[in-house]
Amino acid sequence: MTAAETQTVAPQQAPPPSRARQALMRVVTGNFTISLLAVIAAVIVGSLMIAVTDKEVQTAAGYFFQRPGDTFQALGSAIGGAYAALFRGSIYNFNADSFAIGIRPLTETLKFATPLIAAGLGVGLAFRAGLFNIGGQGQMLMAAAAAGYVATSWQLPFPLHMLAALAAGLVAGAVWAGIAGLLKARTGAHEVIVTIMLNHIAVYLLAWMLATQGILQAPGSSNPKTEPMADSAVLPQILGPMYKLHLGFLFALIAVAITWWLLERSSLGYRFRAVGENPAAARTAGISVGRMYFLVMVIAGALVGLAGVSQVLGTEPKGFGGGIDAGIGFDAITVALLGRSRPLGILFAGLLFGAFKTGGFTMQVAEGVPIEIVLVVQSLIVLFIAAPPLVRAMFGLPQPGRLSRRQRRAAERRSESTEGRKVEA
Repeated sequence: MTAAETQTVAPQQAPPPSRARQALMRVVTGNFTISLLAVIAAVIVGSLMIAVTDKEVQTAAGYFFQRPGDTFQALGSAIGGAYAALFRGSIYNFNADSFAIGIRPLTETLKFATPLIAAGLGVGLAFRAGLFNIGGQGQMLMAAAAAGYVATSWQLPFPLHMLAALAAGLVAGAVWAGIAGLLKARTGAHEVIVTIMLNHIAVYLLAWMLATQGILQAPGSSNPKTEPMADSAVLPQILGPMYKLHLGFLFALIAVAITWWLLERSSLGYRFRAVGENPAAARTAGISVGRMYFLVMVIAGALVGLAGVSQVLGTEPKGFGGGIDAGIGFDAITVALLGRSRPLGILFAGLLFGAFKTGGFTMQVAEGVPIEIVLVVQSLIVLFIAAPPLVRAMFGLPQPGRLSRRQRRAAERRSESTEGRKVEA
């Protein structure tokens, strides 16, 4: 036996998958599929929590082995009733006397989704440039303060007054986020630490404004709250006085379109994405990384500022206090993650979370479901999105970069055949 015959024969590589399988892999491992399955998984876990906390289910489970049908019936009633209430409270109320009344929950969902979409765009845009904009709370508060000051102190006709208040809010949000961007660009300060500190500064600065006559506090009042916004500055209700959906929703849709164009069709958006993918390579290509950090934070702050303006001039036009942000600045992080930092994805994620927020109240009132369960579902969505391998394992999807079971078996058979030929030689 020669040396050439005793050489180890390398196992053959697995044949490339077919086009159909490649297309299937792109679908089942894509961002949209993972986000959708994350929502489904969170809803399933939420269903288990609803069942566990339901008193009828607990009672029926006590004699499960005697009458198991009662337990399953109680499970269906609890889970089905909860999600039916969620639908009635967020999309359409079938128990309403007319279509106009029945569609009111959908308008409430769109109203709650408006600031989530706008703030989510600001967070997602920063994500695409490699920055973690966790300062949505502070940017919203400063935008609300600026818009509220203009809306209560200036005297202008409509729509100039409304546009002036809108512009003031956008500029205030951009400036507040621009501080973090400037520090990141000039000193390398981490944007997470800076934006968290700016959140605290904004909270106490707004508290001081609301407690000071002549700035934001209502004249003749000792309460930390503003006076009502001037009618000429309030965002009009786009479907009439019967519904609370205001012009801010249309502004949010315009912001989605502008952000999409900026990221996907403009040279500036290309530079943002290049810096987000690889700052060193972008710098080598002649892109000013520091300048991109500053610009993206300014634009992101303006988008988050739109959320603050919509709250002040649309949702709470009768005056606001220190809690005007309502946690939206942090919820926007979840919306951006669920939407994979894509404008259209953020739009649908904002609508979903708006439906959770609106329908959660109906679930609590009609079915006695704790409102905290809705918050748990939202948190689980973030958890599953942050762990795509876990979602793929839960639903039996193939992991990217790994051979399928059929390919592994074929490789094992070829390896065994090769070993057999070596032994015979």
